[in-house]
Amino acid sequence: MLARREAVSLRTLVSGTGVSTMAVYTYFGGMSGLLGAVRQEGFSRLGSRLTALSATDDAVSDLAAAGAAYAASARCNPDLYALMFDGSLPLPDRHAADTTLQHLVDTVQRAMDSGRLEPTIDAGAFAKELWMLGHGACMLFVAGVQTFEQVEPIVTSGLLRLYHAAGDDPEEASRSLNHGWARGLGAGG
Repeated sequence: MLARREAVSLRTLVSGTGVSTMAVYTYFGGMSGLLGAVRQEGFSRLGSRLTALSATDDAVSDLAAAGAAYAASARCNPDLYALMFDGSLPLPDRHAADTTLQHLVDTVQRAMDSGRLEPTIDAGAFAKELWMLGHGACMLFVAGVQTFEQVEPIVTSGLLRLYHAAGDDPEEASRSLNHGWARGLGAGG
């Protein structure tokens, strides 16, 4: 209910829980703080999905797996995913959100270090390009504009182009993407 922002009063929210409305104010500072805590939970869950993806010796595959883990988060909990990226709400621990992007930056750096991506690219900027492509697609299916099945092939072809533009061999990139994408979609719960 909270993630979907359904019209709900604090009284309705706590009804049947044995918790008073005052507890929401005491622990969360009100409805906005409670929504911020839900937002925080979304980033914690995404972080757990990313952590479940152990690093392999193919960092490009690991990048694809991380992108697929973002997509799986959005697909499994679309309302929560949308709430995670609502910047108008508080985020009690900004580190949880930053850690999810840092995972991509670190994996890009590993791909550069392994020689798969050009050593001259900016790891942070490239990670943000990958993130923006994937996140934009996730928001399209979270909002109901496109289905996952419509978005997925566009994202994977876009990822291939980005990997190739960053210096990866097209055939190696394709193999890594296919392997990593399948692994990431199945990661975490």
